[in-house]
Amino acid sequence: MEFVRTPENCFERLADYPFTAHYCEIGSNGMRMHYLDEGPASADPVLMLHGEPSWSYLYRHMIPIVAAAGHRVIAPDLIGFGKSDKPTALADYSYQSHMDWMLAFVEKLDLNNITLVCQDWGSLIGLRLAAEQEPRFKAIVVGNGMLPTGDNKVPAAFKLWKNFALYSPWFPIARIINSATFKTLGPEERKAYDAPFPSSKYKAGARAFPRLVPVTPDDPATAANRAAWQVLEKWSKPFLTTFSNGDPITRGGDRFMQERIPGAQGLPHQTLVGGHFLQEDSPVPFARAINDLLATIG
Repeated sequence: MEFVRTPENCFERLADYPFTAHYCEIGSNGMRMHYLDEGPASADPVLMLHGEPSWSYLYRHMIPIVAAAGHRVIAPDLIGFGKSDKPTALADYSYQSHMDWMLAFVEKLDLNNITLVCQDWGSLIGLRLAAEQEPRFKAIVVGNGMLPTGDNKVPAAFKLWKNFALYSPWFPIARIINSATFKTLGPEERKAYDAPFPSSKYKAGARAFPRLVPVTPDDPATAANRAAWQVLEKWSKPFLTTFSNGDPITRGGDRFMQERIPGAQGLPHQTLVGGHFLQEDSPVPFARAINDLLATIG
């Protein structure tokens, strides 16, 4: 598998990103995953998983708030994103490969008593990982995410996005993220979102993600996701939803999960102000919801 590594100078002087870089080698080919590790090392981990086409920069305003409350915050960059290595061929990316990479990461760091915080593709990976590795997790917080099986109708907005990612000769990462927020990203923020992708050969992972979402019942990931749902439908640990009020892709997913997951009953689910990337639009309320949940469960 051929992969590229974004030059470190692409990340120099990023706005509001003062964090120390950590790296974890996964697999036997030397490929490495970048992650942030903030807060007390002895505390239970809060695993923040980003989605498409962002990276750990998305959580920059939330990490200090959660870490200041006494929690260890782990925020990895998925393979193909951020400071993590990036296979250059679309065929190198599959739903299962992302699952394998994230499981290797969790096992390498030996993470337990995890509170999962996830959005977008972070939910597709994180929710399934929590179901498949249930003893490692103590709570889940989902904002604008889902675990699809291909059994339900796909929103028209997603179909448009999938075709754009696959066929558009132009794939401007920062503009894509800016189009899915209520706020307007500033020049420095746009620079940061573009930083991991200095040329088109670095964007295979970002282009691949939409086509990997299970949208039909015969998708290669459908069986595994259905099995994960069997676990989630018996999940009695805390399961909090913090969706936004302006995301056409995941709208209604919060109610769907609240009705099916026992651990969601009786929790103070929130609807935050924002678009798809609610970490940009409502980072403080999102972070406080995590802290408030953890304060009740220890």
